[in-house]
Amino acid sequence: MILFIVLGIVLLIISFTLKNDRGPLSKFTGIFKIIGLLFIALGALSSAFKQIDAGKVGVKSLYGNVEPGILESGLHLINPLLDVTEFDIQTQNYTMSADHSEGALEGDDAIRVLSNDGLEVVIDLTVLYRVAPQDAPKIFKQIGVNYTDKIVRPVTRTRIRDNAVYYDAVALYSTKRNEFQDRIFKNIEADFKSRGLILEQLLIRNINLPASVKATIESKINAEQEAQKMQFVLQKEKQEAERKRVEAQGIADYQRIISTGLSEKQLQYESIKAQKELAASPNTKIIFMNSKGSAPIILSDK
Repeated sequence: MILFIVLGIVLLIISFTLKNDRGPLSKFTGIFKIIGLLFIALGALSSAFKQIDAGKVGVKSLYGNVEPGILESGLHLINPLLDVTEFDIQTQNYTMSADHSEGALEGDDAIRVLSNDGLEVVIDLTVLYRVAPQDAPKIFKQIGVNYTDKIVRPVTRTRIRDNAVYYDAVALYSTKRNEFQDRIFKNIEADFKSRGLILEQLLIRNINLPASVKATIESKINAEQEAQKMQFVLQKEKQEAERKRVEAQGIADYQRIISTGLSEKQLQYESIKAQKELAASPNTKIIFMNSKGSAPIILSDK
């Protein structure tokens, strides 16, 4: 666009120069002038239209004066003299990690803080944020386009260090991790909001403790797991003992009921029934009855 205007002005200068020249090119003066005017008109017309891509807004400025309004995504007709700076309003992430391949900056960029027990804790963190569209002119005027290095990074690191001193290392690593994350989220969210940024999420990816502290924690966790395992075994054995006691009690009750519930006549009746069934069997041939009423002797032909 600017190139067209520059070419048009150059062609106009050439046309005016050739106008006073008696050389063979003087007859092209009118053509140069027309082409120059067309280039200038084309450049000015092109500068009057501005395309803003999806997920972005445009901030207008004229000779250093930033206008409060924004250009949303789409095609806009503007003053050709305006300078439009685009701002990304989609979700952005900034990662600070000890892993050289994961952080926004090369090398070890993890956040090193001191806990209230004087131990150094290394924290890997990811910040998810975006630019508030209506605050883009304020960001451009007060901060500039490099708001990541000027606001996101230093504010996040400072707030994490300020809040880590309220927790000991073991608490940050285990029981107080979520509480710590919620606390720094509220602090950073307030700082971002005052500068036109919206904090969406704060992700503590990893917390590394000194090797000696980590070994102590792991030993404690293993001891607790062993204690829980032993408690489970004891509970299981107790339940098995209870089952056996109930089973023994049931057998004893059964035997008591049998011993008290069967009379002499009932036993004789059951014996006679059994004898009848044996006598009716085709395999039974000889039955010797005892005169005293005891059980008979039955002989098979086999």
